[in-house]
Amino acid sequence: MELSRLPGFLAARIVKAALVVLAIVVCNFFLIHAAPGDPASIIAGQSGAADAKFLEQLRAQFGLDQPLYVQLWVYLKGVLTLDLGFSHRQQASVAGLILDRLPATLLLTGAAFVFAIVLGVTLGAMAARRVGTWRDSAITVVALTFYATPLFWVGLMLVLLFSVWLEWLPSFGMASVGVDLHGLAYAWDVFQHLILPALTLGLFYLAVYARLTRATMLEVADQDFVKTARAKGVPEGRILRRHILRNAMLPVITFAGIQAGQLIGGSILVETVFAWPGIGRLAFEALLARDYQVMMGVFFCTSVMVVLFNLVTDLLYAVIDPRVEVAS
Repeated sequence: MELSRLPGFLAARIVKAALVVLAIVVCNFFLIHAAPGDPASIIAGQSGAADAKFLEQLRAQFGLDQPLYVQLWVYLKGVLTLDLGFSHRQQASVAGLILDRLPATLLLTGAAFVFAIVLGVTLGAMAARRVGTWRDSAITVVALTFYATPLFWVGLMLVLLFSVWLEWLPSFGMASVGVDLHGLAYAWDVFQHLILPALTLGLFYLAVYARLTRATMLEVADQDFVKTARAKGVPEGRILRRHILRNAMLPVITFAGIQAGQLIGGSILVETVFAWPGIGRLAFEALLARDYQVMMGVFFCTSVMVVLFNLVTDLLYAVIDPRVEVAS
């Protein structure tokens, strides 16, 4: 990609991303408000009072007595200023709650993403290089097994094996409770708690990367430019790295951009199983309590991250393969 075209490309992508996020925010608003139940009645029930006057005060306080289009306009103005509302259940701002939980989710999803893509691409390349051998068959069987296994079952089995039977790793939480740790000791404690949930979240996508890398490498290996390189006497290792693997990475990057956003959604289940204090668990707790402001805030945060991941994927496309042209 020419550097002179980069500003126009980024400007066009940012405008499209803003429109996508706006559409998602509007859809989430109407979906949440279409859910059965009266938010004011839920808040009143949690407060221990449900008389008509108190319900009227609550509706006026949270703007629930206004027409729906007015509520939407107020919410959109708040989103533009990053004011995502107030959680009646936790008595805190939604933005503050998300910022408190977001680092834990990014740590979990980032570790799972790196683990899945590095090991998945490595296993896929090994399978493609030794196609038809027992190594290829073993990698294929392992990949299909993890692909077909539910995440929650994998998580429970890992807890049973490494926490209950072997007692090697902690099973729940992000850090040890009641222990005052600092520096490297605290980092090591968090790392130990991170291993099981990151493995659980990453194993499914590892299987996809392994299968996808194997298939694309076998397809690229039959191309004419690879045969020409072999005819010229280029070493097989260089052909594998520079010709086959580099061209086979385009579909992998495409899936990685999509999967990076899906990891946030998948983390809801994993964070619930392992009691990991991230925004996935925050969304689950908000759903149970019908805390609509928190739910809309989490949806907004995840949608922004998905759009950003897709933008980064488009840029990586042009870096990996110079033949890819981008238009502003």
